[in-house]
Amino acid sequence: MADSEAVVAQTSSATAFTAAGYPPVYNDTNSDASGAAATKNVEDLTATGATTTMEDSNISFGATELTNYIADGSDLGASHHVAALSDEEERLWSIVRANSLDFNAWIALIEETEKMSEGNILKIRKVYDAFLVEFPLCYGYWKKYADHEARLGSMDKVVEVYERAVQGVTYSVDMWLHYCIFAISTYGDPETIRRLFERGLAYVGTDYLSFPLWDKYIEYEYTQQDWSRVALLYTRVLENPNQQLDRYFEGFKELVANRPLSELRTGEEAAAAALENSENGGQEVEGENLPNAVEQSSKPVSASLKDAEELEKYIAVREEMYKKAKEFDSKIIGFETAIRRPYFHVRPLSGVELENWHNYLHFIEGVGDLSKVVKLYERCLIACANYPEYWIRYVRCMEASGSMDLAENALARATQVFVKRQPEIHLFAARFREQHADVAGARSAYQLVHTEISPGLLEAIIKHANMEHRFGNLEDACSLYEQAIAIEKGKEHSQTLPFLFAQYSRFLFLVAGKVEKARDILDQALENTLLSKPLIEALIHFESVQSLPKRMDYLDSLVDKFIVPTADNPNVASITEREELSSIFLEFLDLFGDAESIKKADDRHAKLFLSHGSSPESKKRLAEDYLISDKTKLAKSSLPSSAPSVMGAYPNAQNQWPAGYGLPQGWPQVAQGQAQQWTPGYAQQSAYSAYGAYGTGYPQQQVPASVPQNAAYGAYPPTYPTQAFGQQSYAQPATAATLTPAPQSSAVPPTAYYGSYY
Repeated sequence: MADSEAVVAQTSSATAFTAAGYPPVYNDTNSDASGAAATKNVEDLTATGATTTMEDSNISFGATELTNYIADGSDLGASHHVAALSDEEERLWSIVRANSLDFNAWIALIEETEKMSEGNILKIRKVYDAFLVEFPLCYGYWKKYADHEARLGSMDKVVEVYERAVQGVTYSVDMWLHYCIFAISTYGDPETIRRLFERGLAYVGTDYLSFPLWDKYIEYEYTQQDWSRVALLYTRVLENPNQQLDRYFEGFKELVANRPLSELRTGEEAAAAALENSENGGQEVEGENLPNAVEQSSKPVSASLKDAEELEKYIAVREEMYKKAKEFDSKIIGFETAIRRPYFHVRPLSGVELENWHNYLHFIEGVGDLSKVVKLYERCLIACANYPEYWIRYVRCMEASGSMDLAENALARATQVFVKRQPEIHLFAARFREQHADVAGARSAYQLVHTEISPGLLEAIIKHANMEHRFGNLEDACSLYEQAIAIEKGKEHSQTLPFLFAQYSRFLFLVAGKVEKARDILDQALENTLLSKPLIEALIHFESVQSLPKRMDYLDSLVDKFIVPTADNPNVASITEREELSSIFLEFLDLFGDAESIKKADDRHAKLFLSHGSSPESKKRLAEDYLISDKTKLAKSSLPSSAPSVMGAYPNAQNQWPAGYGLPQGWPQVAQGQAQQWTPGYAQQSAYSAYGAYGTGYPQQQVPASVPQNAAYGAYPPTYPTQAFGQQSYAQPATAATLTPAPQSSAVPPTAYYGSYY
């Protein structure tokens, strides 16, 4: 057997993301010869078989190597000369080096490379290798890559590409289908081809849309005229809900009508039937001695009746499987039909479809079958790969089930590949590491956010400092705030700085019990920042929890300066902000002031705001703030983001499936109008958000900035650095509690930490 044929034929129970060193991905092998259901638990499945790794075949590419590959254009371990790039290729390479998530630029680069270097396999390999590191779920481009290797390379190289493809998009029906079609056209050994089909079915055989792969397998066995295998395939496909379940049952009945039962049974089934007949047959009725002639004439009739009974029993068993599958199908058909885009694309999904995935996952989790749960999550994370909330939910679900290997695997894929540029997943990873006693890993996750993902993100600083405090490192916690403040001071008109001061003061007062230092921090804030509503709110709140006497006159002067614009002090704050702050101060005075101070503030408020009339929305907000708790206010508070929208109707977006590599069979087209505006997410970093729950709502999808304005997506908000970086590992940094400043525009203003009422 040739080397490539041996690779195709190998069986596996776990496919590993060898490029990133991930733990094995879940696999369910369901190839019981009798066709009966074989639901196995994760431990049994991952303990058997060999992991499909290609390191021995030299097709595993390291993350660092691939990152350098994009950055400097070097060939992956090849010493061969790569032809010079055209001007357009140089331009496009410079774009993807600056932003490796620019999907449109990648597609343009691939097309340009194919046009300019039709016969140069080295250049083609270079662009496909680099692109598929960032977008491994684009099965259409894996297929194109394999076709190029078939045209210009060798069969071993084609197999190498397909093996990497099924590691990168393991739960894609179409990827396995393409691989099996290639194997049928290439190899003559039926066992080699069957083993590849079985590898694919172990992962996607129970997918509701797996019928193209089952069809191809059944078609292949028809060409082999191995009727027992055909019957067994029908038996297996009837065990689970499938979009084409009725068609398969009709096909099974047609097969049974046209072939004798002796050809349909497997060897094991025939042996079991013979044993049953020997135990139950040949028993004469006591006291009867039939004449030989009568006995001989009755044998054909008896045999015919027995065959009919056995055939009826054979069909009845499969029909019962079919009925059970149909019963479960009726429970999930609503979820399945609501999935309009089961494949990966950079375009955002509609809110309805996102909610449907959550509901579907919730239903399957309630069924209690871990195999079904894992496979549905893996299906979900093809379509929803760019949404951190689904990765977080998957990790938590596996953690709750005790499947820590699967939890670690999902978290590694999320943080190193699919949503690696989104702060939310790294903040979750930090908390996850901490909860599992991996303090170094937690610090590294926070450090990655501080230095690369979103420098100056308030939520990351707060959570990191709180973690250090939990471990008794109060000095390190304070150092995090102080370094962040120092960095923000170096920025012109930093709008994050007041919130850092307010949070640091609160931390010192509530956690360290350092009242005077907390007050000094707020005084420093007044010296280093412009007056703002959040900062004055923090001062009012701080004074409200201190013992008498209160600094009434001091606070009154600050409030007056903020809410009363003058020629010398033009205030850029909105009238709503100024009115709300005035109301907060009035409430403070009502608790601690005297009649004179209250009258003074009340008259000022009436003069400034009552003549304009409070807006109904402002009154409603004040009424709500009076009733809701601080914790609720944390979750609700937000300011409008000035970050550019990352929404688009995608009129000019590239399709990930080029000509000849169309949409998957049986998958409906998605209307352009389904694109929706995404939540600004971390562009509006609220001080309150540090206390919010993960996965509430639909966070912004990870999408790259496209250089052309009419491309598939807009630019990242200012808090997202657009520099490319490779797959990250959680190695412990040299100095865990050190923040490194990075070039960055001033952050979008967070909302106030302190509520309107106390």
